[in-house]
Amino acid sequence: MFLNTLHRFWASLALLTALALVAPAANADAGTVDDTASIKSSILGQNVKYTLYLPPDYGRSTRAYPVLYMMHGGDDGRYNDWFVQDNLGALLDRLINAGEIPAMIVITPDGLRNPENKYATYFMNDADGKFQWETMFIQEFIPAMQKRYRILDDKRFRAMGGLSMGGFASLMYAFKYPELFSAAAVMSAAVRTDEQITQMDPAGYERRYGHAWGEGLTGEQRLNLQYHQKNVLDLVKHTPVTELRKTRYYLDVGTNDPFFLGNVLLHLEFNKLGIAHQFQARPGAHNYDFWVPGSEPLLRFVGLTFQERNVQ
Repeated sequence: MFLNTLHRFWASLALLTALALVAPAANADAGTVDDTASIKSSILGQNVKYTLYLPPDYGRSTRAYPVLYMMHGGDDGRYNDWFVQDNLGALLDRLINAGEIPAMIVITPDGLRNPENKYATYFMNDADGKFQWETMFIQEFIPAMQKRYRILDDKRFRAMGGLSMGGFASLMYAFKYPELFSAAAVMSAAVRTDEQITQMDPAGYERRYGHAWGEGLTGEQRLNLQYHQKNVLDLVKHTPVTELRKTRYYLDVGTNDPFFLGNVLLHLEFNKLGIAHQFQARPGAHNYDFWVPGSEPLLRFVGLTFQERNVQ
């Protein structure tokens, strides 16, 4: 009996030791997510919040990492949606730990002008110049992130991603700043046709675009200079092909999405211009039932871009 008791004691001790060793290893393999960070913007005159994802080995290394800026959607979209509604942190952990994508930093900035969110920014500057979110992002936010975190200061390792309003912004930035971003990977990008803009109800137009393109505009008035300088379907036609080819593009849209036509037209324009890109239309609508399963292939596309591997 004494031998049996002793055997059980040593077996229990071995099990407890094994569990103690396993628990820290599991924690060490998880990245960190912080949605309490912010920067003070002198351009906007207010703080800009963001969610930060640091990869599992960030605290144990001294090296620098690629960065992916992920832009959130409009209406009731918030800067931490990617990690709350999409659970992007767990997905990044799994793919990074499996060696299926390179370790990267992911940052999701707050695109709202204020908590009330009565008028969307679409991550653009206002037409009257009073609220310049785009200028803030390019001139203040990206440089601030480079200083705060160990981020590779090289366009090859900086990418944009987004859904809906954030997808629109990611494409707009890629077209306007091809020297800054290696990839623009988007889901359900809010790309509207001229007809959809001119026929939009007044309240819907004011809420979405009134500040960026001009308030109180109706019908064809909305298709003004501000519109043409920021609208994705215009930018792709007027940006030199040599500049467009400096970025890799990923478009994913649902067949029942209200932005399906706009995304298809962008895809066709890319084909017409000979711009290499990845386009897919999946069954689905404009919601997280579509976006959650689409996040993994989007991250894989970005990862291959950072590794400068074929993503077509």
